[in-house]
Amino acid sequence: MKRIYTRTGDCGYTGIHGGERVEKDDIRIEANGTLDELNAIIGIVRSLLSAEHEWQKMLHTLQRELMVVMSRVATPSALRGQNPNSYSFDLVAYCEDEMDRMTRQLTDNDYFLLPGGTPVAAQLQFARTVARRAERRLWTLNRMDPVEEEVLKFINRLSDLFFVMARYDLQQQEWPEDRWQAFAYKRKRVE
Repeated sequence: MKRIYTRTGDCGYTGIHGGERVEKDDIRIEANGTLDELNAIIGIVRSLLSAEHEWQKMLHTLQRELMVVMSRVATPSALRGQNPNSYSFDLVAYCEDEMDRMTRQLTDNDYFLLPGGTPVAAQLQFARTVARRAERRLWTLNRMDPVEEEVLKFINRLSDLFFVMARYDLQQQEWPEDRWQAFAYKRKRVE
């Protein structure tokens, strides 16, 4: 790489897949920027784990697949067939399988939880909230230009996965969950 700067974005525009230039605050760029932020947080989580940790491979896989998602989101739907990047497997099923595996080992939870606890759990909760924001941005983009259903479902499951992982980390570290209040349907009505 000769240099990192190109000066082509200095006037508030950036390029997307297919060569079109759009404003830097275009919803497609906003959605992709949020996915990029999410990927960076996953990198932080990985940096907090030992190289041998059971989650390293999964998180690395999720980072690589998020790059594919970002490429697909950067491509207008009319040009999506020309995008050479494709998913390696069923992303939704992958997240669900990982959640199911961990959930079998978790205690039941009938409370809203405050984010925090261990550094890993806190970062996973942060990743969860950024995934939710990415999902909102993707739905906004979807109203203007269809987003692949697989992407919308994957980002939704990814936020759920990070919640389960945060709980799993707390329980593995024997760190108590910080409960806020019971779910409304679990609370007894006081007459």
